[in-house]
Amino acid sequence: MATFPMTRRGAEKLKVELHDLKTVQRPWVINAIAEARAQGDLSENADYDAAKDRQGFIEGRIQEIEGKLSAAQIIDPADVDAGGRVVFGATVELEDEDTGTKVKYQIVGEDEADLKQGLINVSSPIARAMIGKEEGDTVVVQTPSGEKHYEVIDVQYI
Repeated sequence: MATFPMTRRGAEKLKVELHDLKTVQRPWVINAIAEARAQGDLSENADYDAAKDRQGFIEGRIQEIEGKLSAAQIIDPADVDAGGRVVFGATVELEDEDTGTKVKYQIVGEDEADLKQGLINVSSPIARAMIGKEEGDTVVVQTPSGEKHYEVIDVQYI
């Protein structure tokens, strides 16, 4: 089975969601199904259909999270010593060579990515372009509007 990288924060987030699904959502939907069954004819019972659909979603999500956690390679960025190179988990400050605009991103796993928080997926074009670069290097990213050039200002493992 192939493993995929995930930060410790991302794994904890999935564990919290899994706990909620198993201890809160699953019992709630089982109760909702029981209540709908008590109403009688199931063939025309919208509450029963909705509860069964919700149950299917919850069980599917539980299986998905358990599968991801079992195949995850959990990496704590603070424990990484890559000698200043950009690697998974690194927080990288970039400067747009055209505009001088600075941005800061942390390279994280697929489930953790949130651009608004500066968390980018390791398989995104900009993350792939940054991997292996060091402070002072130029990162070239192919965008729909053409190539963008960034200078790596800082690399941290936090």
